[in-house]
Amino acid sequence: MPTASPSLDSTTLTLDSGVGVFGVRHLSPGGAWHLRQFLDERKPTVVLIEGLSDAEELIPDIVRRDSEPPLAILAYTDSLPVRTLVYPLAQYSPEFQALKWASEHKARAEFIDLPSNIFLALQDLEHEAAKRRHEKPSAESDSEEADEDSSEGPGAVDSEAPHPDGESADQSPLVSPVSIYDRFAQAAGEPDYETYWERRFEHNLSVDNYRQTSFRFGAGLRELEDLSPKWLAENLVREAYMRRRIQEVLSAGVPAHKIVVIVGAFHAPVLGEEYPAMTDKELHSLPKRSSKFTLMPYSYFRLSSQSGYGAGNRAPAYFELMWECLNRDELKELPARYLSLVARELREHGTFRSTAEVIEGVRLAETLSAQVGGLAPTLRDLHDAATTLLGQGEILVVADALAKVDVGTSIGRLPKGVSKTSIQDDFERELERLKLEKYRVATKQELALDLRENRHAKTEAAAFLDLGRSSFLHRLRVLDIGFAEGLASRQQSATWAEKWSVQWTPESEIRLVEAVLMGETVELAVAFKFKSKLEECSSIADAASMTADAIQCGMPQAMDQARARLQELAAGSSEFTAVAHAANQLGMIARYGDVRRFDPAPLMPLIDDLFVQGALALFPTANCDDDHAKAVMIGMEELNRVSLEYHDRIDEPLWLDALRKLADSDDRNPILSGYACAILLERNLIENEDLAREVSRRLSPGISADLGAGWFEGLSKRNRYALLARQMLWEQLANYVSSLDDEQFRRSIVFLRRAFGPFTPREKRQITENLGEFWGMNKDATADLLEKELTEEEQEKLTELNDFDFGDL
Repeated sequence: MPTASPSLDSTTLTLDSGVGVFGVRHLSPGGAWHLRQFLDERKPTVVLIEGLSDAEELIPDIVRRDSEPPLAILAYTDSLPVRTLVYPLAQYSPEFQALKWASEHKARAEFIDLPSNIFLALQDLEHEAAKRRHEKPSAESDSEEADEDSSEGPGAVDSEAPHPDGESADQSPLVSPVSIYDRFAQAAGEPDYETYWERRFEHNLSVDNYRQTSFRFGAGLRELEDLSPKWLAENLVREAYMRRRIQEVLSAGVPAHKIVVIVGAFHAPVLGEEYPAMTDKELHSLPKRSSKFTLMPYSYFRLSSQSGYGAGNRAPAYFELMWECLNRDELKELPARYLSLVARELREHGTFRSTAEVIEGVRLAETLSAQVGGLAPTLRDLHDAATTLLGQGEILVVADALAKVDVGTSIGRLPKGVSKTSIQDDFERELERLKLEKYRVATKQELALDLRENRHAKTEAAAFLDLGRSSFLHRLRVLDIGFAEGLASRQQSATWAEKWSVQWTPESEIRLVEAVLMGETVELAVAFKFKSKLEECSSIADAASMTADAIQCGMPQAMDQARARLQELAAGSSEFTAVAHAANQLGMIARYGDVRRFDPAPLMPLIDDLFVQGALALFPTANCDDDHAKAVMIGMEELNRVSLEYHDRIDEPLWLDALRKLADSDDRNPILSGYACAILLERNLIENEDLAREVSRRLSPGISADLGAGWFEGLSKRNRYALLARQMLWEQLANYVSSLDDEQFRRSIVFLRRAFGPFTPREKRQITENLGEFWGMNKDATADLLEKELTEEEQEKLTELNDFDFGDL
């Protein structure tokens, strides 16, 4: 672009008809192939490409020899709220090939679409409009929603609406409906738009046919499309700006016949002399937000329409294969190469298919194409052939193989130091320092860590390599980067073992770039996020979790801040479940002391205080319904764990007194009373005689069936082997059940069945053997009775129990 742009105050500009305009679909191997022929013939000195005009400085990095597509330009605001937009490029993108051609032929390449600061500001306007729509009464907003449901910001990675003519939603915030494309396909007798486009555009290699046909196609879209007003307004602004950029090049003295313009097919028909260019006044009136941009690796999955990307094609790896065949003048070989890859994928997963079946599949695909006058099989024809021959008529046999061969797992690559933000540079340095570079791939991998010191290592860094990895991965987790996900470890009680699932995606890169708004490095961004979240934190449980996060991230200062906030919140709370959870969380953190190399001493007074609060709150909290009792039981387990772990320093007698009080109570939730009794029994604090008396009292005929059976349900929640060994318990239960009348029996059996539900088949068999012994039956007779087939009446009763609604009680 010229260093000084001429002033454009006139409302009408003349565009010389000699300017070569080439309309494309943004991910089109046929378009890229035809464009290369057109450029070879035209030999322009300036190539103008639809793309963010302020991102031209990235072009040299895009076309570097060691840069490998797919790549994407990511633009983002440098202030909150964060807005982003993505401009992706594949090897077979016409825009990428135009950039490559310009580099190879020493031509000047420029982007001519709106700059990112305007695009991102338009996102703000759309978000504000969407917010206003949501605030309106539904009757007022219904008429607008039909036009604006798809109105999302350019490049908003979670909202890229479909736009098959090549208008990337990453570049157009307001997207039109797509029904017109199906109408084109139907009129041509094709089953869907993708097949229509491939057969008529990708396969037609006649000279200049693609350019002329896409131009007419774009004109037809503009005539037939039912455009929403906002979407149309957005594109009119973009097109006026692109005409302005074209006129700037003409005004700088470049002859029209030395200029080629590459844009989406929709825009191509309106870059002529009869349409006005944007004036200075109009340009200055557009909203703007300060923005930055970077170049990042992208993936074929993210490029595919399967990921939700509107301008994507459904099979990027397939279209790269088509691009390779086009450049070798071997388009006829594409069906054989494609089906061979499908067969190879099947073989690798244990389904053998022969070369003969591949050959027959190629013949079938060619026949299907010939029946409708096609020049070559489309992807749909190949899918049908693969299903018939390689799947032997079953789509499920080949579905996974087709998906892998269609989309692929390719991810782009950039050389070190290319167009990075400070946080990306820091991220890459950390990957190298922690030897994690090999995990930055699109394929999911597992990483097992041992946080203990490696005493055989020669340096401190090597001795604590896995601990450093753990802290780094936890920092990325807190930032929601999406690179690593924690997995359950077999050594669940071991604080030194961690397992992670690691996978790099373009979304991870986007989130990493966005995190630069919180800090220049990963550590600074995490510290900022901790500080911000703690200022808003009003939950004891959240503050406890953040304390744990800070320790796992290896950030002691953040841990001190979280601990102080937790202490502040705990002073004004008596909620049992929250206090118990916080005490347990801190207890687990304190156990990390040795392995995570931090001093847990500052946590201990807070654990003491929380433990006392929880013990005092248990009895009042136990006056609750059965639904809330589930959460209370979890809290009881957590506080009991703290008691066992730190019995030498916490007020354990206070906790045991609280459990005894609840276990003996008749006016609290019976399930919780039974659960308290189970904890005491597990800790050997109830003698057999005392248990016998309590069972006798709880399971006596004078006690309501709901209360008695509910208490037994709580008792059976833990330490079942201790219960199974107590014959006295089962004798008491048998006597209790036999003493009930029909109505009481019906009610109690529901609770008892729920109590025994979690027991394993082996445990249930042992219970019946205990009861059989009490009733004077030997084990073999009891087993025969259990294995006897149910009568019709018994099966009917069982069905009634399965359908029982506890709300009736």
